[in-house]
Amino acid sequence: QIDVVKGSFSTNGQFQVVIGQGTVNKVYAELVKETGIGESTKDEVKKASEKNMNPLQRTVKTLADIFIPILPAIVTAGLLMGINNILTAQGIFFSTKSIVQVYPQWADLANMINLIAGTAFTFLPALIGWSAVKRFGGNPLLGIVLGVMLVHPDLLNAWGYGAAEQSGKIPVWNLFGLEVQKVGYQGQVLPILLASYMLAKIEVFLTKRTPEGIQLLVVAPITLLVTGFASFIIIGPVTFAIGNVLT
Repeated sequence: QIDVVKGSFSTNGQFQVVIGQGTVNKVYAELVKETGIGESTKDEVKKASEKNMNPLQRTVKTLADIFIPILPAIVTAGLLMGINNILTAQGIFFSTKSIVQVYPQWADLANMINLIAGTAFTFLPALIGWSAVKRFGGNPLLGIVLGVMLVHPDLLNAWGYGAAEQSGKIPVWNLFGLEVQKVGYQGQVLPILLASYMLAKIEVFLTKRTPEGIQLLVVAPITLLVTGFASFIIIGPVTFAIGNVLT
């Protein structure tokens, strides 16, 4: 019945009143002053709400916290791919040809749009690594490095894995008799999610137990080295197989 209120609902044991950006800050400040209940940070509110969630809800919320920050990049890539498809797909404006076939001068423009659009998906592990490590309490920069490492150009591109497997030409590392496939994880979600969790936990563990004076020389190198080996030897192959089963 109050004009400024847009709605209200109950979720995870909390009663939420929807007011809108800008005005809500003034209302919140006045509410704190009138009631004397004290202020809470966004993280404190999140932690309080998580206590009322079951394990499945917590998992879904964690995934939401990871993927929502990178949605602008993914949505933008999808929209640009749509523009590229309009320019390159046959049968949209011409019965048997595409726009770039009829007007070749548009071909390079379409190619550049496709490159810009494909970047977010090609380096998707880097985006997820940044967001996931940040969510799990680690250094987001290490998450970016971890993600880029999984799509390093020296690795076999994931898109060419099927053809390489058929021809028997998958490159491998020989680690003391253990053969590890040199395969990238372009467009993969599961490998970087698990690797990010492991990286964040190792980093936090080492940071607590390493003197400040040598943290820069110890924490990040050991964290990346251990997580990197685990990613290529265990996490990557296992989650890649799980992804194939799900597909």
